[in-house]
Amino acid sequence: MRTKYSDNNKINVITLGCSKNTYDSEVLMGQLRSNNKNVVHEEDGNIVVINTCGFIDNAKQQSIDTILENVKKKNEGLIDKVFVTGCLSERYKPDLKKEIPDVDEYFGTTEMPSLLKHLGADYKHELIGERLLTTPKNYAYLKISEGCDRPCSFCAIPLMRGKHKSTPIEDLVKEAKILAENGIKELILIAQDSTYYGIDLYGKRNLSKLLKELVKVEGIEWIRLHYAFPNGFPLDVLEVINSEPKICNYIDIPLQHISDKILKSMKRGASMDKINNLLQNFKNKVPGIAIRTTLIVGYPGETKDDFDLLKKWVKKSKFDRLGCFTYSHEENTGAFNLIDDVPDEIKHKRLNEIMEIQSQISWELNQNKIGKTFKVLIDRKRGRYYVGRTQYDSPDVDNEVLIEAKSNFLRVGQFVNAKIIDASDFDLYAEV
Repeated sequence: MRTKYSDNNKINVITLGCSKNTYDSEVLMGQLRSNNKNVVHEEDGNIVVINTCGFIDNAKQQSIDTILENVKKKNEGLIDKVFVTGCLSERYKPDLKKEIPDVDEYFGTTEMPSLLKHLGADYKHELIGERLLTTPKNYAYLKISEGCDRPCSFCAIPLMRGKHKSTPIEDLVKEAKILAENGIKELILIAQDSTYYGIDLYGKRNLSKLLKELVKVEGIEWIRLHYAFPNGFPLDVLEVINSEPKICNYIDIPLQHISDKILKSMKRGASMDKINNLLQNFKNKVPGIAIRTTLIVGYPGETKDDFDLLKKWVKKSKFDRLGCFTYSHEENTGAFNLIDDVPDEIKHKRLNEIMEIQSQISWELNQNKIGKTFKVLIDRKRGRYYVGRTQYDSPDVDNEVLIEAKSNFLRVGQFVNAKIIDASDFDLYAEV
């Protein structure tokens, strides 16, 4: 029997995957709220919308497990309807319909109007910047573009998100103003490829212009840049970061590998020399900048020599922040035609070796912070600590600053000057 949509229905949106999915869920929930729907995020509700991830094997499995769990609840009469959207649904809709037919409907990444219609709501084009935030009240993600034009052989994102499409500067500024009016202090700029921002709209890479406009928004105190592609990075952005106090001395730039052979097979358009020159440019033009990167180990054809070169480079580069993934063999990508010849146990061994190196680097860098004072933004209270971050740290993935709660009264969203009194590999302990 078809559910009758009424004020008694509660729509529960479940978000899986990356910050881009978080943003999409917030936009969806904002649309539902503007239609006077009762909508919650990852709480109990009789109608469930699952925003899936389809990036790598582990993420796909988590999405499938979440779908099956909620279909089971539906079949047991605990919930009424299950809808699935997001990257996994975009990529595998025919297969999902066949394998899990008890889902009421599947939607791709560009089918929000149709999803809303199934939820008894209308898509409102005028709601630029209207979102129901799921992050702590002091920071929010700002998605500056969608899709990707890069040919990286390991990546399925263009299959799920389509071609690169920038959001106009005026729309992003409007959205930033709305966020600031709602108490947001920090904007985290996200995209599949922020380096490419503006080229489709303005005929050139225009990230620096966007940053200059965003710093004018009153109430925003920090702006953080994520997901910059190294090839073709606009160096004028570094001048803006260095000259504008609101822009954090921080950049997230996924480099993936350093072996020229692997980079060529990955179709990254980069080389060891180009990458090292770019990193040196970062350090020269923005003294003290914190650089975060991500790497892939176990890519097809990665030999012991390739991996030893990567390890040596990580030790020498001393990245402030680093994440690592094992290669996932994804159908319909360029690398899928290659032989996935690195065994899983070797992939995981290599990942652990990289992260052990980075843990030691992080510990050494953090020891050097002891005795120094930093501006810290308070994100939340957890147990006996207030948890915050410096401008050199992004939420969920980087260092946290822990301040004893018993001797301080702080508020979420408050900036404090904190002196570091102790440090571990990924935590800093401080006093106000």
